[in-house]
Amino acid sequence: MRMVDIIEKKRDNHPLSKKEIDFFVEGYTQGHIPDYQVSALLMAIYFNSMDDDEATHFTNAILNSGDIIDLSSIEGIKVDKHSTGGVGDKTTLVLGPLVAACGAKFAKLSGRGLGHTGGTLDKLESIEGFNISLSNEAFIDQVNKLNLAVAGQTSSLAPADKALYALRDVTGTVPSIPLIAASIMSKKLASGADVIVLDVKIGEGAFMKTLEEARELARIMVKIGKNFDKKVVAFITDMSEPLGFAVGNKLEVLEAIRTLQGNGPKDLQELSVEIGAHLVHQAGLVENLKEARKMINEKISSLEASDKFKALVEAQNGTYPNLEDYIKTKGIVAVKAESSGYIKSLNALDIGLSAMRLGAGRTTKDDKIDADVGIVLNKKVGNKVEKGEDLAYVYTNKENIDEELKTVLNAFTISEEPVEDNPLIYEVIE
Repeated sequence: MRMVDIIEKKRDNHPLSKKEIDFFVEGYTQGHIPDYQVSALLMAIYFNSMDDDEATHFTNAILNSGDIIDLSSIEGIKVDKHSTGGVGDKTTLVLGPLVAACGAKFAKLSGRGLGHTGGTLDKLESIEGFNISLSNEAFIDQVNKLNLAVAGQTSSLAPADKALYALRDVTGTVPSIPLIAASIMSKKLASGADVIVLDVKIGEGAFMKTLEEARELARIMVKIGKNFDKKVVAFITDMSEPLGFAVGNKLEVLEAIRTLQGNGPKDLQELSVEIGAHLVHQAGLVENLKEARKMINEKISSLEASDKFKALVEAQNGTYPNLEDYIKTKGIVAVKAESSGYIKSLNALDIGLSAMRLGAGRTTKDDKIDADVGIVLNKKVGNKVEKGEDLAYVYTNKENIDEELKTVLNAFTISEEPVEDNPLIYEVIE
């Protein structure tokens, strides 16, 4: 088999066989096939796409390039969730304790943030002492005891994806939907869960900009999961404005804790309850989604979910945050409205990039994060605002932040007429 023949076949818009896909993924991962040939193939895939069988074979090849975690010694059905990334998306911090309090086994391997999107591991590591490096044995033992563990992905998990993503990043082929689907699903399948809920974000703060793109990505990922005999549900959710009010690591941890105590933002709580209901239902703990929602809301009102988050922190050697003095910054600067009216739009991308430049995120993987800084919104789409009223608060350890204050101000568009917010959940694909 020759790589050039595979390139030409996909260039001419013919589907690749499982053997051909296995050949190039294995050859590239082991260093036998050069970057320039794989780059050519990735570009051919970008323009001609892949059918569902190809996407499944591609996922399988990446999946089998490294370790596959065996969670069979965890009692019961294992559940997991993945988000395609957004601004202020701290759903995992709320969702994990919620479903664990209901009896589901939430076994999650997470990643770090890059660019305007935050990472679950960065948020958890903003908690003093929190250890995200668990051995397989410790991870499994903790899920059996607590129903909950969140740890970092190891380099031995789907190494082909890491190599291929680095190449996609420098060849302009990242937006290919089947390549995105295979990248996500290979890591989720390697993580060993039985039930997976996918949160596909759309809007300015997300990778998918249109409902059509998000729907196709969700459909392919659900199809791949089905082909691997997994229960997979995909939500398509809004990311035109940040989720919740807080953007920044410690700020988001505090918001997650308040949500678990029943005092969080409406959108964050609604999304966590809906995704959680599907996980609890698919785990076989209740007969229908209505019962699942009722159970989850009871775990919030009884503070059992909040207690479960505290137990997670302590189990992974963290010190549970003191909510009164958890954030330590040199300054908190209010951004004030320059006119009265209604918030017509709130650009999530601008808010995310501004928070990143303040130090809450990374431009490269080697950047150090300032866990205390970020942005807390005071107004969101649909809210009424008066001139001079606070739109947002910027938490900073930098002296000159005039440009960021301007960016945050300009992220808000104010209309004279009342406006309706976007739907939070556009579709659920099963």
